[in-house]
Amino acid sequence: MHCWRGLEDIPEGWGRSVVTIGSYDGVHRGHQLIIGRAVERARELGVPSVVVTFDPHPSEVVRPGTHPPLLAPHQRRAELMAGLGVDAVLILPFTAEFSKLSPVDFVEKVLVDRLHAKLVIEGPNFRFGHRAAGNVTFLAELGPTHDFQVEVIDLYVTGDAGGGEPFSSTLTRRLIAEGDVEGAAEILGRPHRVEGVVVRGAQRGRELGFPTANVETLPHTAIPADGVYAGWLTVNGEAMPAAISVGTNPQFDGTERTVEAYAIDRVGLDLYGLHVAVDFLAYVRGMLKFDSIDDLLLAMAADVKRSSELIAAHTEA
Repeated sequence: MHCWRGLEDIPEGWGRSVVTIGSYDGVHRGHQLIIGRAVERARELGVPSVVVTFDPHPSEVVRPGTHPPLLAPHQRRAELMAGLGVDAVLILPFTAEFSKLSPVDFVEKVLVDRLHAKLVIEGPNFRFGHRAAGNVTFLAELGPTHDFQVEVIDLYVTGDAGGGEPFSSTLTRRLIAEGDVEGAAEILGRPHRVEGVVVRGAQRGRELGFPTANVETLPHTAIPADGVYAGWLTVNGEAMPAAISVGTNPQFDGTERTVEAYAIDRVGLDLYGLHVAVDFLAYVRGMLKFDSIDDLLLAMAADVKRSSELIAAHTEA
């Protein structure tokens, strides 16, 4: 799959394509409907499929300080889109200048001049151009002038998550912030993932017999509520069952919020400096301060046992 950063990365002579545009943070099940349809139609028409997205999130440029927690970094989104069969991802730098493009200019510069769109597929709430003045109706009106068609796909999906609310990135972020990683997984179609580099912490876990990977997460990452979770620690493509702790380590009066993963029954791992992924399967318990270190050790042993059980049940399901 091609991954372009900016319009100038698109090869000269790029032909017609089927295009869909959006932030697509998390590539959740609603997003998958639109992207999947774009891939399907591209194959029918014999042209490549292209997903256009933005970096940073447009809200950070339009309203500084409002960058939402991210469900997936761009590299992860590209991997997920590749898995759906997408031929190319275009990540457009969203600058103040770019935000001022009128809807017509946006269409001409991106869809027509560079991607040569034959078909554009969007959800019903798609907005584009300065002050989000363009919508799917206006986009369809521009189609005949520039020789492209527009298809609108309903991404309305519901389930148990959020009490039956329509699936969305906003709902997913809220559930993660509440610690409902199982609800988030229903929307995403997979466990929520946090990525980062393993750094040296206080090493108290090692001293207590539960050495953890202290993950320095990427900026703006959506991190679950403080607590203990069952999941996986993935290193170099190997997913290891893990008990995961999120919080400030109140037992030792910590102040910095961290994500730490203990790879269950793995000995002698040296992960410092490695980029890893932590996948959250299920909530185990809230973050507590115990009366003694012995009580903490008993709780940690119980956490590992419960995490192992939850992971095993999931694997067998």
